[in-house]
Amino acid sequence: MRIAVTIFLTDETVAPVRLARELEARGFAGLYLPEHTHIPVERTTPYPAGGDLPREYGRTLDPFVALGQVAAVTEGLGLGTGITLVAQHDPIDLAKQIATLDHLSGGRLTLGVGFGWNVEEAADHGVLWRSRRELTRDRMALMRALWADEPTAYEGEFGSVRASSAYPKPVQKPRGPVAGPRTLVGGAAGPKLFAHIAEYADGWMPIGGRGLTESLPVLRSVWADAGRDPAALQVVPYAVFPSPGKLAHYAELGIEEVVVQLPPAGEAEVLGALDAYAEYL
Repeated sequence: MRIAVTIFLTDETVAPVRLARELEARGFAGLYLPEHTHIPVERTTPYPAGGDLPREYGRTLDPFVALGQVAAVTEGLGLGTGITLVAQHDPIDLAKQIATLDHLSGGRLTLGVGFGWNVEEAADHGVLWRSRRELTRDRMALMRALWADEPTAYEGEFGSVRASSAYPKPVQKPRGPVAGPRTLVGGAAGPKLFAHIAEYADGWMPIGGRGLTESLPVLRSVWADAGRDPAALQVVPYAVFPSPGKLAHYAELGIEEVVVQLPPAGEAEVLGALDAYAEYL
């Protein structure tokens, strides 16, 4: 099983380059970074985990800039977003960022797609909360048009693009209905989420990895009903605090990659956590 990591990299934590070199030297599979453009101080949205919102949420580095640094100092380390808030981006600009990072890294990018939880953050980007999932779906389709081999126009509910010359292209070739880098959708199990995964993604990124025994058969059924290859479905539990029993359970479910959570801390604490996690490699 491949073991990757995620961390809230901020202006107060270990630096991306230092962490990247340590991850690759130790044999970890990849580094996934979250995204928050800003956290409005005046907000009513509760922190999903309960209690006060941790300090790091308002201090996160831009994931694409940080992963660009990581790509430059590593050879094989996977790069991932966990997750990109697609609805909060201009899709034409985002398609260029994604394709450029994937191209420069030699196809190492995994695009984690998410819908967000902070209503106020999304509102500042002009996102109407109740339509954010359909907006994300629409923007993914627009980006696929820009990533197509031939100039392809797209006219959607929320946006459009003319047939255009748009390079570089993502390294990975289209597979079924999916184009672009490996794409995983995060979120809680449910019919709408699973339908979107089957429509435009390579798989699911369940936060924490709970309840997979019950959820995976449902997702696999939706996936098969959409005409997708059962062997192609990828499920990557995300932000996991691992234990031997938990990883063994994932392996029994056919899971091949897990993303474990690092503390949003300085170099000494983060490297100590890497030493502890190294037993699972």
